[in-house]
Amino acid sequence: MIYFTKYAEEKFDILNAHKVFIRKEEVERTIDAPDTLSKMNGLFAAQRNKIKVIYQKEATIKKVITFYPV
Repeated sequence: MIYFTKYAEEKFDILNAHKVFIRKEEVERTIDAPDTLSKMNGLFAAQRNKIKVIYQKEATIKKVITFYPV
């Protein structure tokens, strides 16, 4: 299961205001099938198709902290 924090949910509107459009499905796909994956201080950084997602694993839940275009 993928859970979006309040900030991650707000990030869609923040990016849209700057004419950067990322869909929720793209963020979820980046977590599920990343091109690259790294771990630092308990957080994971997944990257796929010019999107980077920072998330944390808690049992079976992947909590999206933030995401951004790269």
